[in-house]
Amino acid sequence: MHDLSLLTWVLLLLAGFTAGWVDAVVGGGGLVQLPALLLVPGLAPVQALATNKVGSIMGTSTSSITYARRVHPDFTTAGPMAVAALAGAVGGAAVASHIPASAFKPIILVVLVAVFVYTLLKPTLGEHTALRWEGNRHRVTAAATGLVIGVYDGMLGPGTGTFLVIALVGVLGYAFLPASALAKITNFATNLGALIFFVPAGHVVWPLGLAVGAANLTGGYLGARMAVARGSRFVRVVFVVVVGALIVRLGYDVLRGA
Repeated sequence: MHDLSLLTWVLLLLAGFTAGWVDAVVGGGGLVQLPALLLVPGLAPVQALATNKVGSIMGTSTSSITYARRVHPDFTTAGPMAVAALAGAVGGAAVASHIPASAFKPIILVVLVAVFVYTLLKPTLGEHTALRWEGNRHRVTAAATGLVIGVYDGMLGPGTGTFLVIALVGVLGYAFLPASALAKITNFATNLGALIFFVPAGHVVWPLGLAVGAANLTGGYLGARMAVARGSRFVRVVFVVVVGALIVRLGYDVLRGA
């Protein structure tokens, strides 16, 4: 663990940068960053998961600020969703080492395939915001969504930002750009919730997490600015690509019984 080669460091930093960019645009950066950390010799899976959260929270912090300044997301949605997600992530992290990821992967794979097909068949989905509910019903639905996805993020993580965008667009009725902005704020909360458990438990490898986090932060800043500049259509294209990549990755894991 302490004798990593220069090539390994370069690949980890590249993975962190790419993860930050993808996460900022549409979520799913864990698809890149967590597998890279799992390849580090001597790093236990729970350490990789905890260290991944340090890198991710650095990226989501800067992308959240960028979105907040430029998109002005609806904080009446972000607030309840983020608080519930944080609570869910603490609980999910507490059981992360006891539940095999393979138990969830087939279910997640089916959901992703359905979302992928639905998005392709609905070319105007997420172009404009058309909220399905208002007032308390909207806030309760947002909070419930945040809680469920927060639990998932605490336990596993990869694809959390993508699932948040799916829910915000498909369930609540946001356009892709504001959905990405709200997803980043909520994703910051889920990362924080997981770290509330992982840090006191001593699972974080700080030198590795901070190095990958610095790269993730840079990618997150650039990704958020690009998403804001290019709008919902650009975010939708990246969304389809990332969901497709998640399907391939999870499908491979399910077929080989991982």
